[in-house]
Amino acid sequence: MLNIEQIEENLFRIPIPVPFPMKYVYCYLFQEVDGWNLVDVGFHYPDAVDAWKQVFKQLSVNPKHVRSIYLTHFHPDHFGLAGWMQELTGARTFISKEDYLMVERVWGQNSRQASLVGAVCRQNGVPDILAIQIEENMKKLSKHVTPLPSLTVLEEKEVTLGGKSWRVIPVPGHSDGLVNFYQPEQQLLLAADHVLDKITPNISLWPGCSPNPLKNYFSSLSKIDELDIQLALPAHGAVIHQLQKRISEIRRHHEKRLNQMFSLAKDGQTAYEIASKVFRHKELSPHQWRFAIAETLAHLEYLVSIGQLIKMERNGIVFYQQANEKGA
Repeated sequence: MLNIEQIEENLFRIPIPVPFPMKYVYCYLFQEVDGWNLVDVGFHYPDAVDAWKQVFKQLSVNPKHVRSIYLTHFHPDHFGLAGWMQELTGARTFISKEDYLMVERVWGQNSRQASLVGAVCRQNGVPDILAIQIEENMKKLSKHVTPLPSLTVLEEKEVTLGGKSWRVIPVPGHSDGLVNFYQPEQQLLLAADHVLDKITPNISLWPGCSPNPLKNYFSSLSKIDELDIQLALPAHGAVIHQLQKRISEIRRHHEKRLNQMFSLAKDGQTAYEIASKVFRHKELSPHQWRFAIAETLAHLEYLVSIGQLIKMERNGIVFYQQANEKGA
């Protein structure tokens, strides 16, 4: 039996397994007068499919009574089962405009995203053998998001969930099109991957996405920090009772990481060289290396944007160095 948590009378927190270290993605099921609505669906693999079948059985949900599916963003642990769920339920499936475009770019039949990521890795000093492994690992993810759903762009500023009106809040950073849902009377936030209780959300620079995702993320943290929130419901880990405190902790983490990378860049280093030092305490798989490089690039590009680092190219490889080291 799944450990389904009832947050409010019409709101259920659903643990759907994922084959990653965080173990679960938490999806949210809302009971409506005329059926049910879903927020996020999980990664397409057998354990997740079995979990949803168990959810519907435990809560006596007829899948055909699911009216709408809202996807917080396009990442496979949130989006992957959307096509399967849509086929099962017939529900309209919504995603932000930014991530609607990313679905086609990353998961579309003619996607070149894995090759582009590999090229960025090589340009930033990643050894060719590791870049190839990163590409191949990324290509394997496509089977975990198929079949692709028929998507509708989420244009509404408010949606009805559990019989109440929730504000749709764009929070770019973790993805360009990430959205949160906020219920002001109950002071509840569906935080998705924007704020997590123990780990810091991955903020990464990817081909075709915002050139400064960390700047976007800091702005999005401020946007959420200004709201009255009693309880934040994230997609991984425990619920968050002291959201402002957690936001401050995340900001401090990034400030520390920025200072560390600034120091490591000194007179010229590649993103791979810097990432190798920052993440030296653990053995990384190709999947983890992809995120390590992309996260390092997000921080380095932020430092470039505020004038602390400059970047240059030598023989097709990009190096970052402290601005005051120029010409030294």
